[in-house]
Amino acid sequence: QVQLVESGGGLVQAGGSLRLSCTASGRTFSRYAMGWFRQAPGKEREVVAAISYSGSNTYYADSVKVRFTISRDNAKKTVYLQMNSLKPEDTAVYYCAVRGVPWVEAGTTENEYAYWGQGTQVTVSS
Repeated sequence: QVQLVESGGGLVQAGGSLRLSCTASGRTFSRYAMGWFRQAPGKEREVVAAISYSGSNTYYADSVKVRFTISRDNAKKTVYLQMNSLKPEDTAVYYCAVRGVPWVEAGTTENEYAYWGQGTQVTVSS
């Protein structure tokens, strides 16, 4: 069984930064692509960023390009999301997820991911 534990969320003013972390257990972490998703109140969950199993390929939603950076440390079984220049519209619950199939590239849709963390709240005040 895979467990994902997110941390790093909180309240920040517009223009500020936060770094989210997601640590995995129960699976050979380095074999699996990872993703960050978010869900704002009243909206569907959407992909924010994703990273391949090796870390060599990444994907970003247009709304966060340049401002957010996804990275991973396979030795620590942790994936990060560095969020800079935060905007009020970034307010959401952020989830990390791991793909169900090993040795594939980053996915951009929910159904490509098999395991999910509990989510961490990010609130950006104006």
